[in-house]
Amino acid sequence: MVTGATSLNLVRDELFATMEQAEQNLEHFIAERQNGSLLQHAVECLAQIRGTLNLIELMGAELLAQEALRLATDIPADAGEDRDGQLAALSNALFVLRRYLENLEVQQQEIPELLLPAINEVRQAAGHPPLPESFFFSARLDKPRPPEASAPAVQVSDLNHEIRRLRHMYQVGLLGLVREQNLYPGMKLMGRALARVDALLGGTARTRLCWIGAGALEALVDARMLPRKTRKQLFARIDRELRQLLANERYEAPRQLLKELLYLTALACSNGPRASQLREIFDLERMPFTDQMLEEESQRLSGPGRAVFRSLSVAIREELTAVKDQLDLMERGAHQADALATLHAQLGKLGKTLGMIGLKNPEQVLQAQLAPVSSWVARGEVESPAALNALAEALLYVESVIGGLERGSERLSARNEPLPLQQADSFASHQLAEARIVVIEEARAGLALAKRAISSYLESDGDKLHLANIPGSLHAVRGGLWFLSQERAGLLLGACADYIQRHMIETTQMPSEQMLETLADALTGLEYYLEGGAVRGMEGQPDVLDVASDSVKALGMEVPA
Repeated sequence: MVTGATSLNLVRDELFATMEQAEQNLEHFIAERQNGSLLQHAVECLAQIRGTLNLIELMGAELLAQEALRLATDIPADAGEDRDGQLAALSNALFVLRRYLENLEVQQQEIPELLLPAINEVRQAAGHPPLPESFFFSARLDKPRPPEASAPAVQVSDLNHEIRRLRHMYQVGLLGLVREQNLYPGMKLMGRALARVDALLGGTARTRLCWIGAGALEALVDARMLPRKTRKQLFARIDRELRQLLANERYEAPRQLLKELLYLTALACSNGPRASQLREIFDLERMPFTDQMLEEESQRLSGPGRAVFRSLSVAIREELTAVKDQLDLMERGAHQADALATLHAQLGKLGKTLGMIGLKNPEQVLQAQLAPVSSWVARGEVESPAALNALAEALLYVESVIGGLERGSERLSARNEPLPLQQADSFASHQLAEARIVVIEEARAGLALAKRAISSYLESDGDKLHLANIPGSLHAVRGGLWFLSQERAGLLLGACADYIQRHMIETTQMPSEQMLETLADALTGLEYYLEGGAVRGMEGQPDVLDVASDSVKALGMEVPA
């Protein structure tokens, strides 16, 4: 039996007619609450829709119809205003379902994840918990961790203190994620904290959550995935789980939590070492869509339907045809002055129409043609055949965009650009911003160089040649931070440079691996501060430099107030 997207055409007409009946009955019931038969007819239509979708095995669409049917069944015939939220959720569910099926006809690709927001809206209206992002995703969660990934626990003088410091590091990054400030640098910080906890505890069974979580965070950063509410809640829950993990040597992470992390790893297009290891071990295949694609398609589902696009495109195409007819008349020898004046008026009208519906690029293309056409009107003739060809090409471009509207593949998006500053102020602001960017980039490069040099120093069993230029480089970065009025960050960086000079270059004995990791933590905290734009000011935020300060204290260096 043929099922899925390929079988939709077989039942399309009947299915869409039933959906239209359900929408009309529901709309009439919302206006006439005393007429319970309207609601009952809507329920019967929903049952038929669910059965049809079940027959052709459209899993996501069927689930949405099923949730809508369950909610509609629970609404009483004399529903009052207290049921307005539930009725709105039902109406939206039918709208989204229709849009999803319309897109499925065109693209022939099932993406049930697109329907999760609508499904969860219906579930929330019915008082049921939301479904997770990974609901339609499956993976073997019991795959063993490879032996080479585990390592003996790192020996530290005060394990509890070190764990508290790393959890603080995780929380600082989490706060950036929740508030969407220092977003991806914050995720990097969270990933490093989890990886360090995993290493400190020796990569044991109870740190499985840290191992998978660090890989998922690496994937999210690489793919620049969106900070959805569900993801904020997921990583906030991991913070709570860390407390249980540290208190219980037999701790086991909830399976649903691990599944969510693996779903995010599979969704991301990341070639990072941790994410790649997870994909290989758990046999995670790349998704046929990306996070950005899901966002774009979700917005499209909540926008106008194809019928609206077709109506809109017909109206615009009529105006476009009138412009093309005028060009044709000119070529046939029509009176130049009259034809040019009419052409100028039609171009202006068409450009305004495109701008009103948010098609900014086509509008700008036509606006660029108004000036030369205006000069033709003044002269009473076309300037040259080449100029006329340029206008024809512009009209062809607009026509191609309108064709996209008819197919529903063109998304309308109007942007409100900020008003420009006065010219002198704008220039000065631009120059200052450019200078700050250069200084920040140089500072980040210096920190990255220092971290690579420390890694090379460790791998070469203490070859000091790798560190020869690092103190000077860090002091240069420190000077840049002073230029940016970031004295505390500069002092912390100076303390790191002094540690490298005194305890790594001027001594014969290498620091312990734990001290080197702590130094790397300090540099990572400063790097996070720079990458996250903290140097531009973060009113109302806790001092993110506390992470670096804690690490510098652990190194035994003097910490600035």
